[in-house]
Amino acid sequence: MASEELQKDLEEVKVLLEKATRKRVRDALTAEKSKIETEIKNKMQQKSQKKAELLDNEKLAAVVAPITTGYKVKSSNYGWDQSDKFVKIYITLSGVHQVPTENVQVHFTERSFDLLVNNLNGKSYSMIVNNLLKPISVEGSSKKVKTDTVLILCRKKVKNTRWDYLTQLEKECKEKEKPSYDTETDSSEGLMNVLKKIYEDGDDDTKRTIDKAWVESREKQSKGDTEF
Repeated sequence: MASEELQKDLEEVKVLLEKATRKRVRDALTAEKSKIETEIKNKMQQKSQKKAELLDNEKLAAVVAPITTGYKVKSSNYGWDQSDKFVKIYITLSGVHQVPTENVQVHFTERSFDLLVNNLNGKSYSMIVNNLLKPISVEGSSKKVKTDTVLILCRKKVKNTRWDYLTQLEKECKEKEKPSYDTETDSSEGLMNVLKKIYEDGDDDTKRTIDKAWVESREKQSKGDTEF
């Protein structure tokens, strides 16, 4: 549900809570208020996380980019596979085998690696991969330069474990693409059910309180006085 609709539900519950006098009614409305506030908070966190993932995704997409020129060339010209001990990343760079060995540098951490190739055809190229799916052994990892290819060997910290994805981000993106079977009740529907049950089970005073608060809430929203 959109955040705007959740805010409207929250304001309506607040209005009803202000008018309610009976403990049972107030307890039910207070619980519903907390539920909606939690859902709003979760949606805000998901929105922030999505922005961060997009930034990380852009970094991963810019797999090979010259860093000493005034323009960037994005490429996804790489592939990877694995053995029991290593995750192997193959980066294609034409002519890389012709540059001095010291011009090809790789820095490893437990969950990332950073490749830098200096002065290849007058340019320098970098590839940075963060948030690897699982930890690697920094000391056991290395690189090899082959014809038009740099091979990155990330030694698995726990051998004989399977990597279904190269990075944690790839895993999360793929999982989000799967159909959702979340059966959680819609917030507005849940609120209506709560109010309906309170109304049906309540005495005359309770019903009058809800009726009055409901009318005032609707009038307030129609005048545009609801605070957000």
